[in-house]
Parts: sequence; structure tokens; C-alpha cells
Amino acid sequence: MAVVADSGEKETGSNLQRIRYDSTLMKLMSFFESVTRAKLKDCFVDNNGMLVFVVEATQFGIAVGRAGSNVKRLEAVLKKKIRIVEFSDDLNSFVENLIRPSKARSIGLAGGIVTIDPEPGSRGYIIGRAGKNLRNYEAILKRYFPIKEARVA
Repeated sequence: MAVVADSGEKETGSNLQRIRYDSTLMKLMSFFESVTRAKLKDCFVDNNGMLVFVVEATQFGIAVGRAGSNVKRLEAVLKKKIRIVEFSDDLNSFVENLIRPSKARSIGLAGGIVTIDPEPGSRGYIIGRAGKNLRNYEAILKRYFPIKEARVA
């Protein structure tokens, strides 16, 4: 896990954000790894105020625990809602992991715009009230991939 100091500017040559951790997040990351025994890639507070832990590929089941026991324990100790997302270098897989438990029929990328075609019952949840969830997903995707926007088909 690499920690990058932030100078307040974006990396040259791409629109990816530089990742910055403060001492509180570093402590949370260490605590998460000690409780779950899962390898953590990233940790941040999203636009909705939820604590998001991004775990390495294949570590999702270990992080969640049997019947969600690790999630319940972490939420009780931290007194904050948490979300665990499995990282993937593939944009489509990462979007599927990000919107879980909702499902998408297809995910496409064209001209820097990610288009999500949701299952019929998932559309409202993915968009959220006034597009709040969709903008949150977009901000998370921009953290890892050079995209401009996320849309729902």
C-alpha cells in the first residue's frame, strides 16, 4: 500500500486524483486490516459520508466475513456505516463491484463516459435521489480510472 503526499494538484498527463491519507484514515486502515485480515487497497469517506474500504481483488469475502460479521463488528466499533468494495483493474468489473448488490445488464465506456444499463429494479437505487448515488459512483470511479462522467442508460 503506497501513501502519496498531496500537493493539491492533479497528476500530470491524466485526470486521476492523487490519493492522500491523514493520520485518522491510516489508523482506520490499520484497524480494518487487523480485524478482517483482508488486504486493503484504499480507504476514504465518500460524498454520502459513508466510510468506503476498497480491498484487493479476491479479498471481498474475507473482508465481509461469514454472514457479514466483520462489517457488523466494524460498524459497531466505528459507529459509522461502512461499505466494502472489491478492486479490479477492469473498469466493468470494478463498476459491478461498486454498485453491488444492484445489477447492471451492461457497462460501456465511450469517450471517457461510463454508461451503466441497470437491471429494471436497480435503476432508482443506482441513480439515487437527485442523482446523488450516481455522482458518488462517478467520484469513486474518477479516483481510479481516467473517466469524465458516469451515466445511466
